This record gives sequence, C-alpha cells and structure tokens, in this order.
Amino acid sequence: MNNVIVYSKNNCMQCKMTKRYLSEHNVKFEERNINQQPQYLDFLKQQGYQSVPVVMPADSDPIVGFRPDSLKGLVG
Repeated sequence: MNNVIVYSKNNCMQCKMTKRYLSEHNVKFEERNINQQPQYLDFLKQQGYQSVPVVMPADSDPIVGFRPDSLKGLVG
C-alpha cells in the first residue's frame, strides 16, 4: 500500500515518530506539512481535526496521533 498521506507540522514529536514508524516498516507515504503548506491546515480544520499527525490511508479510516497499534495495519 502506498496511498498514504501524513499531515504533519514542524517540531511535532508525534509527527516525527509516526513518519519514523512508517519509514521503518517500508510504508510509502506523502507528507503534507501544514507549516510549509498552510492550505492543508484549512483542509484539516474543515474535516474537524484539531491536531496532527493525521494519517489518511486511501482505503481505511484516518489515524490521529502517534498510534502504533493502528499504524501496524498499514504495514503490508
């Protein structure tokens, strides 16, 4: 699976841990940093999210925060 989007921001420990977990388990993802690309902050707010990271797999429910228990479902 490689249709995973990770919304993150600068200086976010949970974001770093989420990206590290995905990388260590060879899960390909696209990072969208809300500090560098503020339009994604508006998108997340419209969806009702108030914190990052938000992991959006193409074929399952979004994962909010660093949740190794949920992230392991993305490991193929």
